[in-house]
Amino acid sequence: MTPPRTPQIPVVVLAGFLGSGKTTLLNHLLRNRAGTRIGVIVNDFGAIEIDAMTVSGQVGSTVSLGNGCLCCAVDASELDTFLETLTRPSARLDVIVIEASGLAEPQELVRMLLASDNPHILYGGLVEVVDAAEFDSTRQRHPELDRHLAVADLVVLNKTDRVGEAERERLRATVAELSGPAAVISAEHGRIDPELLFDPALRPDGEEMAGQLSFEDLLRQEECDEHEECDGHGHADHLHAAYESVDFTADVPMDPRRFMAFLDSRPEGLYRIKGFVDFGAGDRDNSYALHAVGRFLRFVPRPWARGEQRLTQLVMIGAGIDAEALVASLAACRAEPGPGPDASDTERAMWGVLRYVPEPAIEGTAEADVREAVAEA
Repeated sequence: MTPPRTPQIPVVVLAGFLGSGKTTLLNHLLRNRAGTRIGVIVNDFGAIEIDAMTVSGQVGSTVSLGNGCLCCAVDASELDTFLETLTRPSARLDVIVIEASGLAEPQELVRMLLASDNPHILYGGLVEVVDAAEFDSTRQRHPELDRHLAVADLVVLNKTDRVGEAERERLRATVAELSGPAAVISAEHGRIDPELLFDPALRPDGEEMAGQLSFEDLLRQEECDEHEECDGHGHADHLHAAYESVDFTADVPMDPRRFMAFLDSRPEGLYRIKGFVDFGAGDRDNSYALHAVGRFLRFVPRPWARGEQRLTQLVMIGAGIDAEALVASLAACRAEPGPGPDASDTERAMWGVLRYVPEPAIEGTAEADVREAVAEA
């Protein structure tokens, strides 16, 4: 079995045409990072205002933002070089966000990430930002928008405060049709919950020092001053309304075939799945860490600790999902009690799982699947 790997840093691609609100969304993530250290790669010559600092046109440079985050402005050809820089242990980053140029082909960036030899990164999804108020005109000017939506893992229908309810529903239906199984969430001013894209970092007490107000705190307070509904808590409370998070725990092993069938047919709007799976007799030595985002799927086996309770524990995140149906579907994946299949059948049942355990230069891996889906779009 493949030994456990060093934790990898998820890399999220943030795309959208000029004016869609990508930079506004990125600034929102950085202002509401809750201690998470974010690396930003800007594949553009635009401006990002972060912590009262403007980074503009600094190709080939890395800028420290003073809050544990870094920002790079790069050409696409330099992507691997800067990923190498940002994934060094000394950078101590938790997630990397690539803001694609407003005229970039996002699937090219996805291909580059999936083809990268950097062992420290993990594909974190393609997020396409759409301007609700200008959707029809943008689509007319840039018919390739349909293709971009088709390969997105998450679509943010931004600036929904600028359209009426009927128009908003029409746009959601159109975007959902174009984006297929991708989750679609509505947003105003780029405000989405960061936990949609990445897990908040857990740090030892005292590592994130609480002292005088940082620029991050001041900027968040400015947002609260502008929006009375904040009540001093930012926008976290109503951001959660845009998506659902569903937990599942089982103390009975999962049947590999049934579980893979569930993953292969996971419902539209289910954006992320994370957690650990116990396959019982399929592999008694290891628990399997599961990372799924959009079309991407990966398992990483890790040895059970001595005395560790053997559980399957999953968190599913999406928009417009049926929580009860998801839990029921997963419950139906549990292995039947009794003697079970013979050893050879159990081994064959695990083939579907092992197909998504990363191995270099093997056809049929998760990387190959996503690359094929991107190429076909």
